[in-house]
Amino acid sequence: SKDLKGAMEILIEQKRQKLSTVEKLDEHMDFASQLIFAQNRGDLTAENVNQCVLEMMIAAPDTLSVTLFFMLILIAEHPAVEEEMMREIETVVGKQELQS
Repeated sequence: SKDLKGAMEILIEQKRQKLSTVEKLDEHMDFASQLIFAQNRGDLTAENVNQCVLEMMIAAPDTLSVTLFFMLILIAEHPAVEEEMMREIETVVGKQELQS
């Protein structure tokens, strides 16, 4: 647990350093950046930022997999929606091969 916490602190500090040197800040504004700026404004403590980033790293993959699972089930249960999605993909992508 201490190793993970230490690793998070290092990653957050690296992100903080990167934010201080970028030319176009809007290209680097993700959730972690917002947390860092909230800390700079005094809205959050360093511990708050560390905890939020740690929870994102731990919880996000599980949350995403469950969400995708239920999305695929709902699509499978509604063939008309699936057909409409496929038409939209074909309209946007055309004859190109799909890539991840």
